[in-house]
Formats: sequence, C-alpha cells, structure tokens
Amino acid sequence: MKHYTFLNLATLNAPYAEEMKAAVGRVIDSGRYIGGQEVAAFEEELAAYVGTEYAVGVSNGLDALRLIIKAYMLTGKLKEGDTIVLPSETYIASALAVTDNRLKVLALSSHSDAAGCPKMPSNLDDVKAVMPVHLYGRTCWTDEFDAMKRRGVIFIEDNAQAIGATTADGLRTGALGNAAAISFYPTKNLGAVGDAGAVTTDDAEIAAIVRALANYGSDRRYHNIYQGYNCRLDPVQAAMLRVKLRHLDDENARRQSVASAYCSAIENPLVVLPRNDGRSVWHQFVVKIADGRRDAFRQYLADNGVETDVHYPLPFYEQPCYRGSVKPYGEMIEVDETTRAATSDFCGSIVSLPIAHTSAADALEISEIINNYHR
Repeated sequence: MKHYTFLNLATLNAPYAEEMKAAVGRVIDSGRYIGGQEVAAFEEELAAYVGTEYAVGVSNGLDALRLIIKAYMLTGKLKEGDTIVLPSETYIASALAVTDNRLKVLALSSHSDAAGCPKMPSNLDDVKAVMPVHLYGRTCWTDEFDAMKRRGVIFIEDNAQAIGATTADGLRTGALGNAAAISFYPTKNLGAVGDAGAVTTDDAEIAAIVRALANYGSDRRYHNIYQGYNCRLDPVQAAMLRVKLRHLDDENARRQSVASAYCSAIENPLVVLPRNDGRSVWHQFVVKIADGRRDAFRQYLADNGVETDVHYPLPFYEQPCYRGSVKPYGEMIEVDETTRAATSDFCGSIVSLPIAHTSAADALEISEIINNYHR
C-alpha cells in the first residue's frame, strides 16, 4: 500500500538543500552572527516581494504581532483596554499577541468557509483595530475592510500562513493593512529551519519602533529609548530564507496545482471542499466532514495510507489560559453564543489533507480513496 505522508521537512527542503547549506557557510565565513548583511538583504528582498516600503526581520510570527501592537500603543493609537477584532477560528498566537499587550479580544466567526475573515457586525464603535487572519493561505480582505481602514480603524494582518496570496486586484497579503506579521516557522510555504518572522508595513514610524523594540528598545548602540525585547532575526535564518524566497512563487504554484486536483476530483458528498478562488497559496488544504464523524474519516484515511492533521481542534478561547476562571485573561476575551456555536461546529469537523510536498498525481489518488469513503 502506498503511503501519503502529511509532512516531512527534509523532503520539503530537499530541492533547496545545497543552496541553503551554502547560505549558512556564507554567514559563518562573514564573522557577523547578529544582524549584518544577510538580514538587511532579506528585509529588502521581502519588502520588494510583499509590496511594502519596509520589512523588519524578527524572531517569530507571534513576536511580530506583539511588536506591532506594542508599537501602536507607543504611538498612542492603541491603549490598554482597547478592543481588537479577531476571527474565532484562528490559532491562539493571534490572541496571545493582543492579551499580552493588555488589550481585549472580540472574537467573531466568519460564518462561512472563508475562515479567518470575521463577519463584522453593524455596531463596532468601540473597536480600534481589526486583525484579519489569512488562515490556511487564503486572502482575508474585503471592501468593508478598506472602508474601515479609511475611517481610521487600524488593520494588523496576521499573515503567518499566506505569504504570496493576493487580492482580486493582485495586491499581496502583508501589504493590505497598516502593518502585517509573517511567520517563517519551518512548516510554512516560506519556512526557515527554526523560528523566524517579519513585520511588513508602509508606515516608517511603526517600522522604526518595531526595529527598536526588537533590539532591546534601542535606536543606536547602548541608547535604549523603549523598554524593549530581544526579538531579532537570526542571520543564518535570514540567509536561508533568501534562498527560499527566490523559489516561493514556484512553491505556491505547486500547492495551487495540488489544491485544484483535490477540488476537481473529490466528489464525496460527505466531504465539503474549501472554495478555490485561484488566489490562495494553500498553506493547508482543509475540508469539513459533513456528518461530523471526523475521527472515523481520519481513521479510514489512515487505514488507506493517508496521513492527515487538524488545524485547529479547539478554539483559542477554550484553551485553559483563556477560560473565564483563569484571571485576568478570561476577562479579556469576548465571544457571543452565535460565534461559539459556529466555531465549535467548524473546529469539530475540519481535517487537513496532505499538501506540503504532495504532487497533483498523489492528490488524485488520495481523492479516489476519499470518494470511496462512506458512513
């Protein structure tokens, strides 16, 4: 029986391995192991790719979000107790960045298969910022967001999973809001071989504050203007990311071909497919099991050699750190009952199919296995 692996990072990086090893050697030979030319060059190349004026390399995607929010607080545009809207289906990192800065979360469901793009209610007078999440690699941006941004609402994109995804107008994620956070966790379409992240923005002030905060709050050596952190991008990771950035469009195109194969070949009425708009970069290919019997579906696939995963089985606000009995964080999350019900249904029925290093031919074979699944 053929085995379809969900994810093997060595396989994922194999096409770039020799270039990446050479990049590491470049850093070793340079004698510059914090900051330096590799980080500066990657930031320039990343900004050019995303389409922003600035990119600041940082330690990981969560820190990128934390630093953005802290930067807006230092400008006075956000303050403790302000509310940021998040999609209820997102990974917990989105919320952690908000509550860590002592702001409140309003979690809203998308109420559709466009997970990551919260459906905004009519009355949002108290909302100072929105964090659209380009979940699973799909662009989350609407005309309503454009209008809200023009009215002064701050938009902080969680672009951890969607670098290279676009709007219908061809604009790339990471250049849509006021600032954006990117993760280069190894499993991402553009993945490092450790933790790494970046902030992208057109705002010179925010970029400067983020850069200072990430380096102990200093604007120059031994001159600390903020109480900062140590959240710098490692030059070894920057050098390897420079290699992989050159191949990113090809990697995204391959994933798009695999997703298209799944979408054209899966015909089982028990499996609800994601919408294929041609713009997602498919960090994950997530389906819903219509009868709610996810475990039975996953076991069937496992018995037939297909590995799967679940992203994510429990809403972030149900995690122990956010339950109401755990103070003060439980008081910082607002979730209405309609959102709870929709999100519980979503999280309880989703399954991620192999896509990271799957071929279109493999996707067709997996689709045939799926089409033979029944209650």
